Amino acid sequence: QVQLVESGGGLVQPGGSLRLSCAASGSIFFINTMGWYRQAPGKQRELVATITSGGGTNYADSVKGRFTISRDNAKNTVYLQMNSLKPEDTAVYYCNGYIVPRGSSISNYWGQGTQVTVSS
Repeated sequence: QVQLVESGGGLVQPGGSLRLSCAASGSIFFINTMGWYRQAPGKQRELVATITSGGGTNYADSVKGRFTISRDNAKNTVYLQMNSLKPEDTAVYYCNGYIVPRGSSISNYWGQGTQVTVSS
């Protein structure tokens, strides 16, 4: 069974940085696009950034120039480097991946989420 496990969330002051990691585990044949989404209290889940298997990236306008998504295909891991954090970045951050398990077809998977709180 494929699982996505996030780590790296926490409390940081405005202007600070955090690095989130998401590791995919299980019987995996191929990982296609992976991404990060976030959901603030009382708001809908929104796209933060995505990265294709070839390294192509896409960012929400609100994080362009501050966040960087990257991946290590050998480790089945995607990262989100978050700099110049603002209080409005406070949310639960979720990892998402389109993954082909061995012997199966492509499916969409979500991690359990990691809390990021930006506050002084």
